[in-house]
Amino acid sequence: MNVFLHELKMYRKSTIIWSLGISGAMIFFMMFYPTFSDGADVVKKALQGFPEVVRKAFGLYIDIITSFTGYYSYVFMYIMLCGAIQAMNFGTSMLSKEVRDKTADFLMTKPISRKKIMTSKLLAIVVSLIATNIVYLSSAIIMTKVLKPDNLDIQIFIMISLSLFFIQVIFASFGVVISVLAKKIKSVLSVSLGTVFSFFIISMFGSVIGEEKVKYITPFKYFDSVNIIKNSQYDYPLLAVGAFIVITAVAISYIIYVKRDIHAV
Repeated sequence: MNVFLHELKMYRKSTIIWSLGISGAMIFFMMFYPTFSDGADVVKKALQGFPEVVRKAFGLYIDIITSFTGYYSYVFMYIMLCGAIQAMNFGTSMLSKEVRDKTADFLMTKPISRKKIMTSKLLAIVVSLIATNIVYLSSAIIMTKVLKPDNLDIQIFIMISLSLFFIQVIFASFGVVISVLAKKIKSVLSVSLGTVFSFFIISMFGSVIGEEKVKYITPFKYFDSVNIIKNSQYDYPLLAVGAFIVITAVAISYIIYVKRDIHAV
């Protein structure tokens, strides 16, 4: 029994839907960029009418919003939100679906170790997320060819786009831990939405109050598009925090999954 190929097949439909959905959302919002660019003065004047608290919460920075990368960074904030939900869904359902579908005991009877099962399932998630990001990045690059912006910094553009995969890996690891710890998850979507939106709200709150410590709490701050634009690089200390979270989460998941009792009901 090839668990890896089986899991890939299980994620195939969902991966296609999420890939097209996230890419489609990006394309839809980026089609409005010419309007922002042509009416830059009007847009800036309109945004000045919003309270500063609201602008910070929703990532509306007047000084960069009318540039291509600035507008893309605003759109990308919500792309990351969607991508995080996808990854969290995949991670949370990784082991919980065996319990929910009552196939956990069947899987355990196969001549395959739990470590190999865990590894195969994790690889299937990573490959599925890579596929999503290939589709997304390809779509994003095509949009730059279609819109042909004068002020495009391709390096920053690619760096922002690639951060989708990094944020997804972090949330997938959250989901895997929950999947291992929870005896039974009735609704994967509700757990995923609750977790992702909680971190997203914390991120918005951190932007409003300007508290530096908040950025260590929520993964959405680890890859802040505005900071990438300003510094032309990732925040490496936060990258290290993200890597630590992923490694720790995966290690804990292995330890618990190998030792715990598996029940089908």
